[in-house]
Formats: sequence, C-alpha cells, structure tokens
Amino acid sequence: MTGRLGPAELRELFLFEHLDDTQLDWLAGHGWVEDAEAGTAVLAEGAPAERLAVLLSGTLRLCQRVGRDEVEVVRTDQAGVYAGATRAYLPEGDTQYTATVWAVTGCRFWFLSSADFSEFMHRWFPMAIHLLEGLFLGMRANQAVVAQRQQLLALGALSAGLTHELNNPAAAAVRAADALRGRVAGTRRKLAMLAHDQIDPRLLMLLVDVQEEAVQRIAAAPKLSAVAEAEREDELTDWLEDHEVGEAWELAPIFTGAGTTTDFLDRLAESAPPGLLEGAVRWLAYTLEAELLLGEITESVTRISSLVGAARQYSHLDRTPYERVDVHEGLESTLVMLGAKLEGVRVVTEFDRSLPPVPVFAGELHQVWTNLIDNAVQAMGGSGTLTLRTAPDGDHARIEVRDTGPGVPPELRGRIFEPFFTTKPVGQGTGLGLDISYRIVVGRHGGDLNVESEPGDTRFIVRLPLRDRPSSEGAAEDRGEAAGSAP
Repeated sequence: MTGRLGPAELRELFLFEHLDDTQLDWLAGHGWVEDAEAGTAVLAEGAPAERLAVLLSGTLRLCQRVGRDEVEVVRTDQAGVYAGATRAYLPEGDTQYTATVWAVTGCRFWFLSSADFSEFMHRWFPMAIHLLEGLFLGMRANQAVVAQRQQLLALGALSAGLTHELNNPAAAAVRAADALRGRVAGTRRKLAMLAHDQIDPRLLMLLVDVQEEAVQRIAAAPKLSAVAEAEREDELTDWLEDHEVGEAWELAPIFTGAGTTTDFLDRLAESAPPGLLEGAVRWLAYTLEAELLLGEITESVTRISSLVGAARQYSHLDRTPYERVDVHEGLESTLVMLGAKLEGVRVVTEFDRSLPPVPVFAGELHQVWTNLIDNAVQAMGGSGTLTLRTAPDGDHARIEVRDTGPGVPPELRGRIFEPFFTTKPVGQGTGLGLDISYRIVVGRHGGDLNVESEPGDTRFIVRLPLRDRPSSEGAAEDRGEAAGSAP
C-alpha cells in the first residue's frame, strides 16, 4: 500500500464523477493506491477475485488464456478503466479473476476490496443491485433454457435420423426373411417332386458341381451400373427364352444379381442331360436366390448392429466422462448418426491414423462434431463436398471440418461464436450451436476453435491439446465475461 486518494481526486475519474461527497468520502477511506512496475501481473487469471482495480496512470494490457496461449484482449492507457472483481456485489459474484492484467509500463492503480465494493453497492445503489441481479441471473437462466431446448431439438433430430436409418435395414431384413421362407418352402417341394420322379443321378451330380461354383461367384460379382445391369438382364432373358426356360423374366434378375453370365449358363446347357436343362436352371436359380436373400439379411442385420454401435459411441454410454480417446471414432460415429442429412453430400475423410489418443470429454466433443457438420451441410444446402481432416499440429491435434458452401462474410466472422448470433432464418436456429462448441473446445478442453472462410471453402478448425490438463484448468469452465473495463 503506497497511499490513498482523496474525494476530489476520485471525482476526476469518470467511474466516480457523479457520486456525492458522502459516497466519495466512503470510497476514499476504504480504497488504496499501489504502484506496479512494468511487466508485473497486477491481477492473475484464476486467482481469487479479491479486489477491484482502477487504472490511474500508465498502460495496461488485459489477457486471457486460450488453450496454452495467452491472448491480449485490451491494451489501454485511459485513466479510470477498471478490471477485477467487477461483479462482487451479485449473489454469485466473481470468485476468480477471469483475465490477467499486466502493467505494460510503470502503472499506478487504485484498489478496493471485493467485500468493500459489495458493501458500497448495496448501501447506495440497492435498486441498481436488484436490476443488475435480475438482468444477470435472468440472462443466464434464459441461456440455460434455450441451450436445453437446443439440445432437445438436436436429440429429436438425432432420434428421427436414427429411426430412419434403422427402419431401412430392419424392413429389408424382414422382407428378405419372408422371401427366403417362401423360397425354402418351394425348394422343399421341388425336392419332393424330384425324389418322387426318381431324380436322374447325372442331374444331381451336375447340380452339386454348378451350384458350388455359382454360389462362389456371388461374392466376387462386380457392382454393375443401372445401365449395365439392365443389359445383363436382357442378355440372360434372351438366353433363357432361346433355351425354352419358362418365366425367363423372373429368373433373369436372380442370375444378374448373383453375377451369373450367359457363358456360365452355356456350360450348364452343354453338361445337362437331354430334357433336364430347365429343371437344372430352376434349381440353380432357387439356390442363388436363397444365397442372395441370406446375404441381404446378413447385411441388414450388420447395418443395424453398426448403427447401434455408433449410437453407443456417439452417446458415450460405455465410457468414463474424461479419458484419452481416438477422435476418429467420434467423427465416424457422428457421420453415421447424421447419415440421413448427408444423403446428397459427398463425404471425404482425410484421417491421419497416426494421431495419438486425445484426452477429452468425449460425449461433449461429439456435440461439437454434430454442430460443425450439421452447420456445414446446411451451409451447402444439402449438396456439395464435406471434408473431415485430422493431423498432428505440434502438441495439439488438429481437426478440420470443411465445406464447399458460400462461405462466411468477413464482417460476420468475428461474431459467429457469440451467444444467440445466427445467420439462419427466424425459427431455424437459436444461435447457440457455435457458442456451445466454442465453450466446449476452449473452456472445457483448453483448445482453439477458429474459422477460415472464402466462397467454396469454409473450414472450422479445432485444436485440442494432446497432453492432459491440470485439474484446475479442467474445472475452469463457463466463467462468463473476461473482466470489466470501461470504454
């Protein structure tokens, strides 16, 4: 403590110029003056918020930690600017300094303890206290309600998308199972008829040979385009009709799907005993259709299992809240969960699989991926190219979400992370998606979230530290504004 200021000197500061003599006398008796040498940290971010600081002379700079870096927010030499315990008079006032104040040059400050500041405000400005308390707590409550609504809307969209994704393979599995049941019943009837007619041993041996080869062809069958598939069906239909096989139009699609060609059927025709070709072809078609249906059921059930696994990974139901995880798993599960929205979008993944596991709150990080990917898809109007890229970046992991949309105008880039700011039409956005993402990446994980944008190339860049954060940093979240300063 180096001295005090008198009431007249306090009145010269814009912060106190409209106070009466009694109020100034009270402040003069409770406050004190201190000098700070250049390079001194006058207030340290994270330390207990014990006093209000008012600059009397010199130049200061106000800085905040962003990840492991310290970012300068304000630099000023205006007498009367203030920082520190600016909300000490509220019921849930400052408990920690939310920024660091550095003396750039030799500075002189007037200080008031947070307890005295609170007493002063309650004694002379009780109505203002009620108004400020209502404003501060009301805004926080409103933001919490809107954020909860945002999460519910996201959950609703996620549930709708998941239901849609699950319904398709489930319906396909049911449909294939019913068809397979009917085909197996038909095969049993055909067997009974052949047994009743005392099946020709030569036909039986032929069927055993060609059936095994034909089934193996299914796995190796190339995926045909719509045009090539139609041409193959026409060729097979013509072949079946030329060889007097009935209902050729019904059998041709089965052989096409199984990768069977007319060359293979020519070999079958050359080996079949006279008069038994149609029976051999039908038997082979039944066998191949049963294999195709079994494959469809297997693929559908596997798809359902993959979706359930992605949902479990996405919601992080089987993990601890904070641990080292492979960020690629979270990105991939988010793509699966948003599959319905990505139907018209080309998705490119450029993952550096050598990236080590990252210490994160995985469930919260999935919300970041959802917001960034969903915003990218909406920006592109549901069509375009979405690129996800990962790479090491020094002692950080770098994750990029890139879209080919129209871009973010330069005048808006500085505001897109603000609460409630949105460029979407009324009713289509709350303006909290990017704000929440920023808080999760920067506040919870000590990382960075930035945007680089030009028409046709917008990139949201997330940087997450690869080393564990100290517990005190991990707990420091949603601290609110940095520190108060007068204009």
